[in-house]
Amino acid sequence: MLNNMRWWERITADSLIAEKPQQRHPQEQTQSSSTPSGIRKLSAVVRAVLLSKRRLRLEPEKKLVFRYEPGKQVSSAVKIRNSTNHHVAYKFQTNAPKSCFMRPPNGIIRPKETIYATVFRFVEYPGRMQQMKIKEKFKILSRKVSEGTDYTPELFEEEKELVTVEQILPVVFIDPKHSSSVELERLEKLLYEAEAAQKARKKLQEGKMMKGIIFDGLVIDEWKERREKYLAKIASESSTQSSKFFTSSG
Repeated sequence: MLNNMRWWERITADSLIAEKPQQRHPQEQTQSSSTPSGIRKLSAVVRAVLLSKRRLRLEPEKKLVFRYEPGKQVSSAVKIRNSTNHHVAYKFQTNAPKSCFMRPPNGIIRPKETIYATVFRFVEYPGRMQQMKIKEKFKILSRKVSEGTDYTPELFEEEKELVTVEQILPVVFIDPKHSSSVELERLEKLLYEAEAAQKARKKLQEGKMMKGIIFDGLVIDEWKERREKYLAKIASESSTQSSKFFTSSG
């Protein structure tokens, strides 16, 4: 058919064929367009389910940052908020217990309460750091408990099906001289808030202790006062009786 066309008609037909897009099978088009969005929807659903099971909200929520200062003890902090309406027990675990320790490492958090946990670590020198092949991580566990429950290790050793892994935070070191100011400011802010919370908690505990001491002192003073009044009354009655006796015998 193209051979019988005039040369200008043949050029027009060839250009139309070249410009015509290649059509795909309808099923192939549906699969290619729906697969990425389907994966995105599925991952969003999984993420929503995981978040709904979490009882605690953490800050930071992705990594635990420390200053890189070889030969010194450095610290980091984690802000923990109980987002539920019930009491929650929490516990920290680490794969480097000899080089890190936490304060406090576990406890009970009241509904909607926010606490701070401070992490301390001694920073090795570069040669030693390179020999350490284990990447340090912190795992935060939680479980629902009844009001008035005291923390015991058995809470996480028994009924493990009730325990939830809240988050796993890898340890990251930042060089103060070469890191962004945003990272350092965020770290300093958390450390400041953690120290302020610790001072407030200590002051509250000291206030409760002083209140107990004062209360005990008042009870003792009142007891002494009552005893003195009772002894004075007995002495007065005995003196009255003795005076009457001498009067009647005279």
